[in-house]
Amino acid sequence: MKAIIEKKKLMQALTHLHGVVEKRNTIPILANVLIEAKDNFLSLAATDMEIAELQKVTCEIEQSGVITTPAHVLHDIVRKLPENAVIELESFEGKKLEIKTDKISFSLMCLNPKDFPDIHSGSFPDSFEIETDKLSRLIDKTLFSVSTEETRYYLNGIYIHSVKEENEERFRVVATDGHRLSRLSTELPLNAKNLEGVIIPRKTVIELRKIIDSKQNTVKIQLSKNKIRFVIDNISLTSKLLDGAFPDYEKVIPNNNTKELIIDNKEFIDAVDRVSTVSSDRTRAIKFELSEKQLIISAENPDQGSAKEYLNVHYTGQSLEIGFNSRYLLDIAKQISGAQVKFLLSDKLSPTLIFDDDDKQALYLLMPMHI
Repeated sequence: MKAIIEKKKLMQALTHLHGVVEKRNTIPILANVLIEAKDNFLSLAATDMEIAELQKVTCEIEQSGVITTPAHVLHDIVRKLPENAVIELESFEGKKLEIKTDKISFSLMCLNPKDFPDIHSGSFPDSFEIETDKLSRLIDKTLFSVSTEETRYYLNGIYIHSVKEENEERFRVVATDGHRLSRLSTELPLNAKNLEGVIIPRKTVIELRKIIDSKQNTVKIQLSKNKIRFVIDNISLTSKLLDGAFPDYEKVIPNNNTKELIIDNKEFIDAVDRVSTVSSDRTRAIKFELSEKQLIISAENPDQGSAKEYLNVHYTGQSLEIGFNSRYLLDIAKQISGAQVKFLLSDKLSPTLIFDDDDKQALYLLMPMHI
């Protein structure tokens, strides 16, 4: 194999791919990136057996071939080469990969490409396309709510499905960790009608977001019974779906919260951030004291002290004291794109709903804390 490629092109591909490769691997081949030179394309692939990413970049191919070499080491080598470098990749009998540019050269050991697993294979009978800006919004406003607790593995991803909203079928994304919930909707993509719910793993969503970050077109989504594939230009990301049933989230969304709080979002974020400075590192608890036209945000920590801030707000309802995790509050408030954030509350034990006036298809739920 022999290929000549610009550093910028190779670096862009490796930056995405090395995020798929785990830092520690009990199976040596999984630490490697698969590189194939063919038909003026350099194809690079990485996998952790749960997700796999394939990138194709144009370059000059002098000799076709396929090899595997350590992904993180190759990434670091290319990253440290001069910015405008033209890189020559050459392998002899697939045992070593030579990396050369001007007066610099490296040699990396290779493993047999036949041992590299292929999870890209299989049929994907269902497919639809969605604009990248819509998909980015859905990911950005739900990913922070995904659970990282392995014991509740069915919450370790985002749930996508089609749903009827006011006699219209829409595309919906939901994530929850049991303490908070994010629910976003958008127009139903063509061919996504009656889409059954699937759970996309958190790591897959993170890698997908990196790919679409710089792309301004559409993403093709392909589905099988237990896999999902995202195709963007010359990039393909294939992932196993999470097995298990996503909880019936609609059951936890209250419809009788009558106490309404409206507040300037930036003012709210700044106040919560200030007051939470003295809150416990473990609980991050803060308290709301709500009365007509006023919100008092406070925190007490026996080891550090206390804080209190008064805010002028629009509030309708009886006086209420309720506690929240300040980090969860800030995570949600930072997703609000409008100038104001609206809360619908019931009592100190019931879930609170949070809305964005600039994004009518976004709903957030936050469980209160006992304080």
